[in-house]
Amino acid sequence: MALSPFHLAISVHDLDEARRFYGDVLGCPEGRSSGHWIDFNLNGHQLVCHETGLAPVELPTNPVDGEAVPVPHFGVVLAWHDWELLAERLRSAGVVFIIEPTVRFLGQPGEQATMFFADPSGNMLEFKAMRDSERLFAV
Repeated sequence: MALSPFHLAISVHDLDEARRFYGDVLGCPEGRSSGHWIDFNLNGHQLVCHETGLAPVELPTNPVDGEAVPVPHFGVVLAWHDWELLAERLRSAGVVFIIEPTVRFLGQPGEQATMFFADPSGNMLEFKAMRDSERLFAV
């Protein structure tokens, strides 16, 4: 089954900060925009940042493989090499990780590389890569 792009709209408190973070740091091409929102191409998916002026809120966490995973969060599953390149790009940009780039579920069907970080508005992101992409939904 071919994957369809998802559409996700998120709240940001400053549109210029969002443009720098998603455009410059993550390298997402910008699509349509107005004075209050921006469309970004997040690996073929439509991410829309809506400026609301709201301050970040503290999010709950859920334990996963010994880590406190922030909920909610969103991101993309990348190829392993692309994930490594993104981790280095984020480090070079001075992004502070909520969960440092790591490999979890070692030797298990769901073995994966993962990293968590926040955008300037406090939206949590996770980018991951599967050791075996065919096992994304393995139990």
